Amino acid sequence: MKIGLLSDTHGYWDKRYLEHFKDCDEIWHAGDIGSVDVIDQLTAFKPVRAVYGNIDGQDIRLEYSKTILFMAEKVKVLLTHIGGYPGRYAPEIRKELYETRPGLFICGHSHILKVQFDASLHCLHINPGAAGISGFHQVRTLVRFVIEGENIHDLEVIELGHR
Repeated sequence: MKIGLLSDTHGYWDKRYLEHFKDCDEIWHAGDIGSVDVIDQLTAFKPVRAVYGNIDGQDIRLEYSKTILFMAEKVKVLLTHIGGYPGRYAPEIRKELYETRPGLFICGHSHILKVQFDASLHCLHINPGAAGISGFHQVRTLVRFVIEGENIHDLEVIELGHR
């Protein structure tokens, strides 16, 4: 299963999302979608799993949850917007992380691309950075990776250029 991962589009649409995710089986959006138009274009293209972020309005919050927990192949995945990172998880997600013990924890919010293994949870943490043009980040990023059984591999960082 090949995954295209993005976050923090903040309502910005880039047709290159589709180009980079054309070979993906699913697209996951880690919140701050910013507009129904962005998510509608993604869902018209591929199956999408998404959560709402702190800037998302009621229209998106009615359609998507704050957090989702699901299985992808044999990997338990926890997806949310505000999550922090290993050693500094956000208080609102910490309890769920330690109770559910996912193999993959994905969040956005910080606009900082980060891939880090948390040995205490035996969990891979991914923040894809920001794909939109709003925020303090300098380079817009996407992530692609493969989940095969219990394995997560072939992780690629895609730079879309300066915001």
